[in-house]
This record gives sequence, C-alpha cells and structure tokens, in this order.
Amino acid sequence: MFETLSTGNTASAPRAAQPAAPAGGPDIAPVLPRQAKTVRDTGLEPRFVTDLVLKAIQAGGKAPLTLLAGKLRLSISVLREVLNPLIAEQQVEVAWCGESDIDMQYQLTAHGQRGAADALARCRYVGPAPVTLASYRAVVERQALRHADAERITSAQLAGVLGEDGLAPAARDVLGAALYARRSLLLYGPSGGGKTTLARKLGRLLPGSIAVPYALMAGRHVIRLYDPALHVAPPPSARQQEERRSCDARWTVCQRPLVHVGAELGRDMLDLRHDTEQGVCHAPPHLQANNGMLVLDDVGRQRIGAAELLNRFIGPLDAGCDQLTLQGGQAEPVPFDAAVVFATNLPPSAIFDDAALRRIGYKADIGAWTPAGYRALLRRQCRMRRIDVDDAAIDHLVERLHPQSGRALLACYPGELLDRVADFAGFAGTEPRLTIAAAEQAWRSMFIAAATEGEP
Repeated sequence: MFETLSTGNTASAPRAAQPAAPAGGPDIAPVLPRQAKTVRDTGLEPRFVTDLVLKAIQAGGKAPLTLLAGKLRLSISVLREVLNPLIAEQQVEVAWCGESDIDMQYQLTAHGQRGAADALARCRYVGPAPVTLASYRAVVERQALRHADAERITSAQLAGVLGEDGLAPAARDVLGAALYARRSLLLYGPSGGGKTTLARKLGRLLPGSIAVPYALMAGRHVIRLYDPALHVAPPPSARQQEERRSCDARWTVCQRPLVHVGAELGRDMLDLRHDTEQGVCHAPPHLQANNGMLVLDDVGRQRIGAAELLNRFIGPLDAGCDQLTLQGGQAEPVPFDAAVVFATNLPPSAIFDDAALRRIGYKADIGAWTPAGYRALLRRQCRMRRIDVDDAAIDHLVERLHPQSGRALLACYPGELLDRVADFAGFAGTEPRLTIAAAEQAWRSMFIAAATEGEP
C-alpha cells in the first residue's frame, strides 16, 4: 500500500533553481538535471554501465539504438561511448543499419552472450540507469519543502481544497498553520471522522512539481525509487517535449508525492527490502515521500509501537537526514524532506506520553460534524450519486436516527448509507431515492439490532 534509494561517484551538478512554472504546466528545464553526455557525467562506474548495456541487448535480442536509449534512459552519446569498445572487443555487432547513424540495431556475439551472463551474475537489474546518491541529495535539497523561500499555503488555498468539509474553524486554523510552517501534524478523533480523506486532501496542497529518479545507486546496490502510483505526472505542456532532449532522462517530473501507510506498517517496512529476483532493493515509504507528504495512519495499531514510530521519524525529520542501511551493514546518509502527518482514532494520551506529544508540531481534533455541515454533506453525496432526496429524510437521520442510537454525525456515514439505498433500489428494480423509509432500511442494514443501538 505504499509505494526506493543509493550512492556512487559524483554526478554532474543539477541545474540551479529557477522561477516557478506557469499554471499551464511545469517547466521541465528548471526541474530536471542536465543530460549526461559521457559515462563520466553519469557518475556511475563504467563497468556497471557496460554491464547494463549488455544485459539490455540480451533481453531484447536485436536492440535498436533508440530503444536502448529509451530503456536505459541514457543519451545516444553515452551509449555510443559504451558500444564502440564492445564492438571492438567483438562482444557486440551491428545487426542492421538504416539511412542515419541513429537508425541502427545491435546484437550480442557469442562472446557478448557470455559477457551478459557474467553481468547478470553480478547484478540482475535491467532498467533505467540509476543516479548517484550525491546527485539525488542535491536535487532533494533544492526541492525541499523547508526552504525559507518555498511557496507557502494561504487560507484561500486551504479553503479551496477543503471546501465544505464541516471542520470547525479552530481545526482549520491548526491545519493551515501546520502546512504553512511545514511541521509535523497529528490528526486524532473517532474512527470514520474523515481523518484519512482529510490527510489526502492536505497532500494536494503541496505546491509545484519535482524531479524524481527512476532508480538510485547506493554502493553496488540499485534501489528502485520511482512508482507511477505515487509519483504522478503533472499535466503535459508543449515546452516539456521541446526541452526533454537537454534533460537527464534518468529523472522524471511529477507532482509532489503523497505516501500513505496504515496498520500494516511494521519495522521491516522501514528499511530497504531486497528483491533477489529483480536484482534491486525497494525503498521504504518515507524515502519515496521525499519532497512530498507521508501519512502514517492508524497510529497505535501498527506492528510497531507508537513511541518507536514517532522516534523513527521526528528525529530524521528535524535533521532533514536519515540513515540507509545496506546489505553488509554499511550505512549511507539519505535526505528526508517530507510533511509528516500522523493519524489515530485512539486517545493521543493513550499512545504518546507528554514528551512525545511535545515533539509533534501541531494537533487537530477531527470529530463529529455540525448538523448543518452534515446535512450539506448528505446533499453533496446525493448529487454525486445522482440520488434524489427528501428533506424529511435528512431531518429524520439528523434528528432521530443519530440521536436515538447515540452515533455521532461522522463523515463516513452519508456515503455508506446512500450506497445501501442504491443497492436496495437496484435489487428492487426502482430508481434510488433517499426517503424516510429508505433511510430506515439502510440504517438497519448497517448496524447491529435495535437492542444494541444505544451503544455508540
């Protein structure tokens, strides 16, 4: 449910920060580092790049030059620097040549097949060439949320994203201050109050686009970092396509990531996970959240204690740096720049002591909605589902069913009720409509018998 890192030699310096892109789409040139023109520019060991090319040709049989460039995300000039010695050593041969010097296909000789087998024995990874950890550190720092001159959230932006969420003004102010200050945030309140949905909405408020590498090189380990489910592409623009040729294709531009982990989180998920089959390591969620937001949900219910979880993240967050432990015990410093949101439906004092709570920047109580907000939410949910509604049915829910059962006006209930109204109508072959009878039927299907309804 979440959704990986490394080092090497020094890489070519990333481009200096530039003004923000216009609203029509991100300007790729200021975000991505410059293209590597030579093997030395990549920062990678020449042997590793050669192995990567041999494995890529073996995987594809006859490999066109442009296909190799796309698969490995390396420039044509870097590939030619690698291929020419391989041809001289009779490991690679030209299988076909078109009218231009780019329109060429390569294949392995018998000698090259043995070389590819040796390369696979050293490392099974075949994919985009990784970037060095030094280069990654520099780019993460340039894109850091904590910069004094970084764009700050405004009250108008917060209101635009939250809309009519029924939050108390005091809670909204806390959320706004936490995002403005880029400090950690604790959302607490009853289950079903909308904390997870709220945290995801807050993630959408992080401004700007960032550069993310497909993979990183840490020592001799390749670490997969990019995940399309987390690193979502921004809207395309014409200028992007024009300027991609001068940018390092080992990086891609994406929106600031939102990484969410819940009760499944355990200690093992906070370290590198080694995938022997693919020859890579997978990064822990907090590294994939760099330059974005990390939501730690269901705190107190994970397979790791709440105090330990807090200590694991607050210290590195304050320092802006974490430690990555590689196989063999070698530790590498890696950047940690993320807005961290903790969420729990347990009383904060039951899972954190006073000292721990002081380390969390802001705390917001996300509880029951006001009757007016709850009515508005019901109507919005009806419109979204195209369900007609009787005013009397809303009154019945707010004034009778909720009070009689002792159930608070929580954000989770309207959608669940209306889904059941639609289910019952569909089964009966009628159009769904929220009436008093339909509300009663849906309510009884959601909760245990009336004898226990007095229990919240």
